[in-house]
Amino acid sequence: MKQKIKWLFGAVLVVLQLSACAQNHVEQSKTFLAMNEKNEMKQEQKIDTATFGAGCFWCTEAQFQQLEGVVKVESGYSGGSVENPTYKQVCSGNTGHAEVSNIYFDPSKISYDELLAAFWVAHDPTQLNRQGNDVGTQYRSVIFYHNEEQRKKAENYKQKLNQEHAFNGEIVTEISPFTKFFKAENYHQNYYNDNSSQSYCVWVVQPKLDKFRKVFKDKLKSTTHK
Repeated sequence: MKQKIKWLFGAVLVVLQLSACAQNHVEQSKTFLAMNEKNEMKQEQKIDTATFGAGCFWCTEAQFQQLEGVVKVESGYSGGSVENPTYKQVCSGNTGHAEVSNIYFDPSKISYDELLAAFWVAHDPTQLNRQGNDVGTQYRSVIFYHNEEQRKKAENYKQKLNQEHAFNGEIVTEISPFTKFFKAENYHQNYYNDNSSQSYCVWVVQPKLDKFRKVFKDKLKSTTHK
């Protein structure tokens, strides 16, 4: 009888051990699944950056904020020699910097090619060191590429547009490697949305924005449709 009880006790221990192993296996599987889901989410949420100068960054920011897939737009300065420049310094035209927008985008929703198309529409790339009444090298048309693929696409696009005489003049857009981006002062960020009744916004930004929306009506965020 004692041997039978001892045998049953041993069998129960084996079953308990097997159950514990199975439970551990389940928990490990859940952990691996959770890790895979997080990795997939990270891949899905991959954000790329495009850096464009198309005249006053108030206009550029307001336009690119409209596009589905654009996560964030920051106004700033790039392409010059002065570290941490102020708006006043850049406006002097002596820093070498251009007013630019860093456009953070989800490539699963909008491609760099589509952003390039928007860039050419957003301004007049045939005007050298100016956009309308905004005059100076700080308002130059420029693409700062972040990698070789962006460089090739920008140059190919520019060449094709010139060959097809898409504009009433030669495209003078500068295409240069990205180096540093200096974020502009806080009051420049989200400028049009916060100051839409200001005279520059009414007479300069708004007309450009209306044109931009018409051209890219199928690419606008749902909240920006009018």
